[in-house]
Amino acid sequence: MKVAVRFNERVQGSYLDPLAEGTWLRHTVAKRETMAFDLEAVRAFLRVAELGSFTQAGLHLGLSKSRVSLLVRALERDLGVGLLQRSTRAVHLTADGEQFRPRAQRLLAEADELGAMFLAQRALRGQIRADLPVGLAREYVIPRLSEFLAAHPELELLLSTTDRRVDVLRDGFDCVVRVGALRDSGLATRRLGMMPMLNCASPAYLRRYGVPRSLADLDAHWVVHYSQDLGADAPSFEYREGAGYVQRPMRSLVTVNNADAYTAACLAGLGIIQAPRLALTTQRGAGALIEILPEFSCAPLPVSLVHAHARIVPKRVRAFMVWLSEVIAPQLS
Repeated sequence: MKVAVRFNERVQGSYLDPLAEGTWLRHTVAKRETMAFDLEAVRAFLRVAELGSFTQAGLHLGLSKSRVSLLVRALERDLGVGLLQRSTRAVHLTADGEQFRPRAQRLLAEADELGAMFLAQRALRGQIRADLPVGLAREYVIPRLSEFLAAHPELELLLSTTDRRVDVLRDGFDCVVRVGALRDSGLATRRLGMMPMLNCASPAYLRRYGVPRSLADLDAHWVVHYSQDLGADAPSFEYREGAGYVQRPMRSLVTVNNADAYTAACLAGLGIIQAPRLALTTQRGAGALIEILPEFSCAPLPVSLVHAHARIVPKRVRAFMVWLSEVIAPQLS
């Protein structure tokens, strides 16, 4: 879509209207001049400005790096100014780019809103890049994914399942589900609920070491140690005491940095684990894991939906996030 921008000294403010051909928009501000540029180029510029990289912007937009560069150069040519300062290491906004960016964001938001008025019935299409924790994806999301894709057959989902914290912007994700405290700044977030935790061990482990009935009994037990840094922190057993939670030092035979390995080590009788209740539904239902010390469970974990689209969320991404919330939220407290 192209945009025609008219500058008129006698008119203050702005408006956005469809022109006769239905493919142009007119935006009036405070000088006497009219120019036209491509909304795709505006979108490319905003993504490069946000991510500081032509490569990452292309990944996010589904375009090649060269295509993004051509779009931005065409926009700069149409405007007659340089918007970005490029170097071998980074991309920064120029003074003109800093001025243009907020107006471009408003213009693009209005254009998307106007387009949605007439394209509401059009099928959603394109790619969605999402990242989910392994347990949530395996137990709840993937088993129901066919429902979403059947409702939107022209969408393609690129789904990452990992326990590591991905960089939403740098890795080019449209949305991610985060378990635990949020550290990202400048990202839009929505709290889905809290994930209850429980303590579990395998029947074989309990036969060998006995069933602990108190915290003191834990002196004779082992835990499977979960550490993303593989041992940078000491193994412990977390439980509530008064208004907060404390860590009881424990012994460990094995340290892992992956949720599946954590559960597998417990199933193999290598120790006690403290894990999300909803991630162990299958194992507990089959009797492969047994809950212990229910009165000493660790702190529940917050579950949040995070995305990097700010005010301008593509319809395909918004539809997926709504569906994802409907699938996950009922499993949380």
